[in-house]
Amino acid sequence: MLGSTHGTLTTDFRARVVACGEEPHASVVSLPTASARGGPDVSGRPLHLTVPDLDRFFRPRSVAVVGASDAEGRPNTGITRQLIAWADRVGARLYPVHPTRRTVFGRDCFPSVAEAPEPVDLAVLLVADPLPVIEELGEAKVPFAVAFASGFAETGEAGAEAQARLAAAVERSGLRLLGPNTNLNAFERFREDLEGPAIALITQSGHQGRPLHALQELGIRLSHWAPTGNEADLETADFLAYFAQLPEVGAIACYVEGLKDGRSFLLAADRAARAKVPVVAVKVGRTEAGARTAASHTGKLTGADQVVDAAMRQFGVIRVNGLDELQDTAALLARARPPQAEGVAVYSISGGTGAHFADLATAAGLSLPALSAAKQDELHTWIPDYLNVANPIDNGGHPVGDWRGRKIIDAILADPSVGVLICPITGPFPPMSDRLAQDLADAAEATDKLVCVIWGSPVGTEDAYRTTLLGSSRLATFRTFGNCVTAVKAYLDHHRFTDRYRSPFEDAPRTPSPSFRKAQGLLRPGQQLSEHAAKQLLRAYGIRVPREQLVTSAAAAVRAAGPVGYPVVMKASGPRLAHKTELGLVKVGLTSASQVRDAYRELTDIARYESVDLDGILVCQMIDRGVEMMVGVTHDALFGPTVTVGLGGVLVEVLHDAAVRVPPFGEQQARDMLGELRGRALLEGVRGGPPVDVDALVEVVLRVQRMALELGDDLTELDINPLVVLGRGQGAVALDALAVCR
Repeated sequence: MLGSTHGTLTTDFRARVVACGEEPHASVVSLPTASARGGPDVSGRPLHLTVPDLDRFFRPRSVAVVGASDAEGRPNTGITRQLIAWADRVGARLYPVHPTRRTVFGRDCFPSVAEAPEPVDLAVLLVADPLPVIEELGEAKVPFAVAFASGFAETGEAGAEAQARLAAAVERSGLRLLGPNTNLNAFERFREDLEGPAIALITQSGHQGRPLHALQELGIRLSHWAPTGNEADLETADFLAYFAQLPEVGAIACYVEGLKDGRSFLLAADRAARAKVPVVAVKVGRTEAGARTAASHTGKLTGADQVVDAAMRQFGVIRVNGLDELQDTAALLARARPPQAEGVAVYSISGGTGAHFADLATAAGLSLPALSAAKQDELHTWIPDYLNVANPIDNGGHPVGDWRGRKIIDAILADPSVGVLICPITGPFPPMSDRLAQDLADAAEATDKLVCVIWGSPVGTEDAYRTTLLGSSRLATFRTFGNCVTAVKAYLDHHRFTDRYRSPFEDAPRTPSPSFRKAQGLLRPGQQLSEHAAKQLLRAYGIRVPREQLVTSAAAAVRAAGPVGYPVVMKASGPRLAHKTELGLVKVGLTSASQVRDAYRELTDIARYESVDLDGILVCQMIDRGVEMMVGVTHDALFGPTVTVGLGGVLVEVLHDAAVRVPPFGEQQARDMLGELRGRALLEGVRGGPPVDVDALVEVVLRVQRMALELGDDLTELDINPLVVLGRGQGAVALDALAVCR
């Protein structure tokens, strides 16, 4: 097994590399790691997120409303009235601020925040241009402010410049600002009669949070709503990290259009993962059209969606597609207890319904274990023998007139392989559906296992639904098969993820290795390195390459072929040279001096004809066949360096079979990357072929990650393709490499 940190090599891997003729660099074998307590990692990015104390924002003792009004017909009048009602609910003292009014709604009005009778915790700015007010708030030591005004980064270049000036003024003032281009969602009415863990909500578009706010009408508690707007200062990550530490928060639901800072978001998600608080998010920008719309609405970069998706998955953020999925998944995760088993049992009154749901659940990756013969015999005590009870369990019609229905449900829940019971009810048919709903609700109250019901009626006014099902805080009730499957899958995935989660920031390297100093001397700013130079870069980080020599004459090529060892491969090498195969600049399987001499002349002739600048011809060791992979580094505008692994070779751009991660990450995440590949079976051996050295492949991914972290922005692109992964215990060899410097 590999070491627990991505900078550690195992003894057996070192032995394998030495046996293959390539001594790994000792500088990479034992690398210092850093605790996430303060300081940046080796790339200069932070390892610690300062979490703002937002208690006084959501529960202020005193509030100033700048631009308050009670004049009929004015927009500020309605907002002022709503803020007064909110302040009364949370027990805050509210002070209207206006330069010309003496009173607003019967309250004394003050010409400035500084003249309020006590220090102000929160200033709400109902002014078209908040910039002139910021300095005044800073002088008055106001810790928080909200700016509703629009016309900033969401409007284009001029608006972005105005927002930059506002952000700079906020930073100088020392206060924290929500907005601009936000709304009143933070000051909504939240029901206080609901119990249990709550959902905390973060949205960059206020209307997109409305379905979740309405969950309160179904008995699901909401505690906070942060409408982040343009995020000139306070951003999604700030609220995510704050909510993750609140004991009343059972889940965090997010609607995200663009991330302000990728690293801050990952640090916040890391806090939630360590606290085992589920985060469910809709992130727009999956398509080019969605990305354009998001940018125009929030003025922020959306980010390459594949990288965003991988980064969220890497830190346990559950990404869903629709607002209906967001509300159902967040509601389930907020209230459900940890699973006792991963098996799902489907209980239905129709064989067709059970089969349909089983198809959907199995396709999503849920496990529907067959119940034991003893358990099936027990169920047949109450269910006719001709009905299938293996799982799905078909009862043929839930018992109405006696106690058998509850006995069936309890018997299923008692099975140790079952952690989740799902009962799809496709439509109301009293009295059977009423009794079924009641039995499920009663069983849910008596068990720690998750019980889910799908109420398929399009009406939703039935008493069994409105009173019995929604009246139970222990039942998870859905309206569609798809949302139930999505939520249950997320529930099981979340607990599996957090059970094994270890923060990668704890082990992230903070000091450069000696490999970094060697690599620095190989970089050529603004240039693409030749294959020979790129391979030297790999060697600096202990990544195995073939034996090879760079030559500049046919005679030298012949002399080099001997120590390299026949058969040899010959390739043109030069800066800015890519896709050598397409140009005919690779010759494979040369077995004699005459073939080497002829190949040298042919390669140099082609290079002259194609006007390709060469630094020489490579005479390379020919490597036995293995599985061709690719490992690379690219830069994402939000997250910085990213590491990609996938199937390689000449079809890499056709197959598009790759997985990506954002450093830092550990060995388990590197292995998870391989598990995401559609072609992962190739690594295990197919059609009689032996399995390959997956450990060596994982080690290359971790070494490339170290390179990406240390070289940072100076290495804008790295492409190792193909990386041939040999048989188990034989290592992996980088046959070709491309590197582009900033």
